[in-house]
Amino acid sequence: MIIANNKKAFFDYFIEEKYEAGIELKGSEVKSIKAGKVSIKESFVRIINDEIFIMGMSVVPWEFGSVYNPEERRVRKLLLHRKEIKKIHEKVKIKGYTIVPLDVHLSKGYVKIQIAIAKGKKNYDKRESTAKKDQERNLKREFKSNNR
Repeated sequence: MIIANNKKAFFDYFIEEKYEAGIELKGSEVKSIKAGKVSIKESFVRIINDEIFIMGMSVVPWEFGSVYNPEERRVRKLLLHRKEIKKIHEKVKIKGYTIVPLDVHLSKGYVKIQIAIAKGKKNYDKRESTAKKDQERNLKREFKSNNR
């Protein structure tokens, strides 16, 4: 079940490889995320000392939590295997590649995040993909009107 989505990532980047990672969370953050109070629109992923962290991910503090609710935009560690981290690190060293968060979802009761190795699109690529989407939308409209 997808809880939060980063639609802009598909518009701004060419997605190459996807990975599913766990997130190191505090107890009240899990409840807040399951309630849908999370945003990854302005978040980004960094590799620091062979560990992967997500920064800028907003988790609204749990309303029924105690005084010790964690900070809303704190740095959270992502949980991946060492081999996966090394593979991602090697790919990101290449100029133009970055790590982008795609969505936050539940998998067997655990909160997971899908990240991707991506390459940035140029402006003409963005216009091209927008034109392609418009064309597909128009074709669907024509088919729909012909079926009536």
